[in-house]
Amino acid sequence: MPHRTVGDVMTREVVTAGPDTPFKEVAALFHRNDITAIPVVDDQRRPIGVVSEADLLRKEAVLPDPEGRYRTRSMDAADRARAEAETAGGLMTSPVVTARAGWTVPEAAREMDRRRVKRLAVVDEIGRLVGIVSRRDLLQVFLRHDTAVREEIAHDVLGRTLGLAPEAVRVTVHDGVVTLVGRLPRRSLIPVTERLCRAVDGVVAVHHTLDWTEDDTSPRLEHPRAHRAAT
Repeated sequence: MPHRTVGDVMTREVVTAGPDTPFKEVAALFHRNDITAIPVVDDQRRPIGVVSEADLLRKEAVLPDPEGRYRTRSMDAADRARAEAETAGGLMTSPVVTARAGWTVPEAAREMDRRRVKRLAVVDEIGRLVGIVSRRDLLQVFLRHDTAVREEIAHDVLGRTLGLAPEAVRVTVHDGVVTLVGRLPRRSLIPVTERLCRAVDGVVAVHHTLDWTEDDTSPRLEHPRAHRAAT
């Protein structure tokens, strides 16, 4: 059951800036393209940083209040320099967290969560920018139609992978929630079946009422004579 890849969901036409792009031009790019972040690339189109709306707002945050009602928050030297920057190169966050187009959606999601970022620059084998993938892009897998999810579970998981007859387990899917009802040949297959179904793109949860023909999870007792003979 192949997962959707980053290449399937990423944005390929990426708006970029250079390190010398002026502050106001970066702000204009945000406005014209309705985006919230821009990769900063070098002459070889390799990403060297990212400028986000938060980076631009930092300049507003350090402005003094003319009426003196609010105190400007304290900043360290690095944040202060970025707040006073005039170009994308000074504003950007660096280094860039990157992904490859061949990564699966779960791999990209784990990297975003681990690095605590909202987007990943997608690069090719020599580090050139080929796309960008955001949290919203990764969530597209949950827009899969219930029918498509059900067919993948019935045909790929239960049929092709587990080798079950079509009538062995009934599958229903509603709003991404999978329900399995039926009988498996061995009890040990229940957690395997549940895990495989959870791994299908678009699955929100898995519930089951599964029975089994053979309980292969309980230890078999040795015959006492056989045990004595062995000793």
